[in-house]
Amino acid sequence: MTAPTHFLQDIMRQPAEMQRTIDYLTGAGQEALAKAAALIRSARNVVITGIGASLNAAMGAVSLLHQAGHTAHIEEAAELLHFTTVPRGSVIVAISRTGRSIEIVQLLAKAEASGATVIGITNSPDSPLASESAVAIVVPAMLDYAISVNTFSTLLVAAGALASSATTGFPSVVPALVNSVREAGRRLEFWQAQLEESAWLMTEAPYYFLARAGSVATCHEARLLWEEGVKMPATAMSTSSFRHGPQEIVKQGMRFGMWIDQSQMRAQDLAVAHDLRELGASVMLIGENLPQDAADLVCQLPTSPPRWQFVIDVLPVQLAAERLSRLAGVDCDSFRICSYVVEDEHGLLRKKAEVSQNAD
Repeated sequence: MTAPTHFLQDIMRQPAEMQRTIDYLTGAGQEALAKAAALIRSARNVVITGIGASLNAAMGAVSLLHQAGHTAHIEEAAELLHFTTVPRGSVIVAISRTGRSIEIVQLLAKAEASGATVIGITNSPDSPLASESAVAIVVPAMLDYAISVNTFSTLLVAAGALASSATTGFPSVVPALVNSVREAGRRLEFWQAQLEESAWLMTEAPYYFLARAGSVATCHEARLLWEEGVKMPATAMSTSSFRHGPQEIVKQGMRFGMWIDQSQMRAQDLAVAHDLRELGASVMLIGENLPQDAADLVCQLPTSPPRWQFVIDVLPVQLAAERLSRLAGVDCDSFRICSYVVEDEHGLLRKKAEVSQNAD
């Protein structure tokens, strides 16, 4: 029997790490969460930022803020660092698992020079982000072996809790959120079995991921999982954006992963899934209370608090990425080109980076 990959081991311990995060946010981290929420409520300009999986985690928080009627901007950390003037008095919520990515470290200095206040959300207590932020929410989680799995989910929960605390209130969500995380953990092996038996995963197919609201965070994270874990290109966008031109690419054999919202645009998106299949594509659907015949593969989620489905709906697609990497004969536990922490901004290959730095 083949030993499980580190990627799979990280996925399987995820519900426990998410529960530990919730315990922290309602316990030792409650004071930091309250201070950060107060800063967001009082700010005229709120920017939520990150890079890579951390930026994807930010999307869930921004969705919660927007649905609660609170204006916030989301911008990738490098764009915010190099191409944006930060208004004085802004609050920047910076999300980073290690707190050491080059863009995040340099952004701390820019924020200070701009008169902005930084709220840091990280998994690393000894990082520059944790030590230099006005308020640091340091989420306890064991770092993943390579691909961001638990660090993505725990930062996602923390950022969502911050958005909720700044608007509608986090404590009222906690009991139902805990239950959904527990129930999702119980379904991991069932989803694994579904993926083992399904023909949806195919090594030579192009993959598109579509979602709405908070699940757009999952959609973009799925794309990154395909790129990092399967070493295969993929595309992610909102379902609405796909319907405005990109649908022209649909052809026989393409694979689509779609997330169906708990309450909004369900009939419309199920119609999209139906039409994709009519056009010869194969569709996987992830959501609550879905018709079993609505797609080639249907992953049913347990009930989550309203607007919070994005916390658990990444689990089936993480399992799918790990399974596809094995089907493709790819080592999902190693990075061929990317370093675990990106600490410079030159090129892709280390030798080229050194040459560029010497030239500078």
